[in-house]
Amino acid sequence: MPYKYVRIAGNRRQVGQALGKLARPLMSVYLNQSSTWDALRRWRGHPYVAELGQQAQAALPEIWEELEGLADGLRMPIEDVLLWNCRGDLLHSTTDGCTTVALKAADGSRWIGHNEDGDPYLYGRCHLVDVALEDGPGYLSFYYPGSLPGHTFGANRAGLVQTINNLRTRQRHPGVPRMFLARAVLDCTTLDQAISLLQDLPHSGGFHHTLGSATEPRLISAEVTPGSVSVLEIGTRYGHANHMVHGKTRGQAQIITESSRERQNRIEGIVDGWSPETGSSDLLAALHDKLGALPILRTDEKDPDGENTLATAVFEIRDEEVTLRVYDRKTMADIALDVMSDPD
Repeated sequence: MPYKYVRIAGNRRQVGQALGKLARPLMSVYLNQSSTWDALRRWRGHPYVAELGQQAQAALPEIWEELEGLADGLRMPIEDVLLWNCRGDLLHSTTDGCTTVALKAADGSRWIGHNEDGDPYLYGRCHLVDVALEDGPGYLSFYYPGSLPGHTFGANRAGLVQTINNLRTRQRHPGVPRMFLARAVLDCTTLDQAISLLQDLPHSGGFHHTLGSATEPRLISAEVTPGSVSVLEIGTRYGHANHMVHGKTRGQAQIITESSRERQNRIEGIVDGWSPETGSSDLLAALHDKLGALPILRTDEKDPDGENTLATAVFEIRDEEVTLRVYDRKTMADIALDVMSDPD
């Protein structure tokens, strides 16, 4: 499998510490080979980074406590851990990619599928963390070493599902860093609560959030940028890559890579052919599509964006039930987890 499954329980600081300890053996080597970290280091000690930290601590003190625990577990200065978790707010382009699809089926079920694309070095070196919090619903999330969970794919015990796609916005505004916001969504219990969180807090970076819930039939596409927030309810089917496509946001200054453009065009063509009878095998086939020089499934060591598919997730959402299946890009092995049930 492309990850290890780990259970964690405790308060905010304890959970952060456990996440840091998971990543500690790898973190130094990981950062040393990372072009993103190389670009970030020039921001060390910059007042703007300190301001982002202050905004995060003021708006989301519980998540800040997790970051403090993460730094403790990693045995790294919190300034460096904050810097790493602000990478998309500081750099216009990072090695965080992804493609997401969504579908409402004829039987009332909702489906969200997602390719987690990132630094090829991380293939086989990530975790799927199953977190039980003392003061929150708890969640499952794909976990990058040293990064707050939530900015990849995940779902919580309240039945809220979230997948994230990187947006390469050219804007920088003081606000709450995007990875803090994505993590905070997994503490929400309803779609309206999650949408309000994204709309009400100031944001310093850009993410696309696909949201679903086991307690209502809506699926949501939200492009959250420093300039604005665009929230659309998905009709029957949808596909999204790594640039802004909503009418409200697509005119903003952004970087659209050739890979993102090609994947967006290809995924739109695929989902346009779906019907309400489409099922999980169709979502998986779309996400593992290899057509074209810059395909949706990304395995090329020379990928122009420096990204490869690390894992593929398919969420099946029914009334009071969420099932997560995670697939490997190579072996097609999968694990099925009932998200809303407490672990044994």
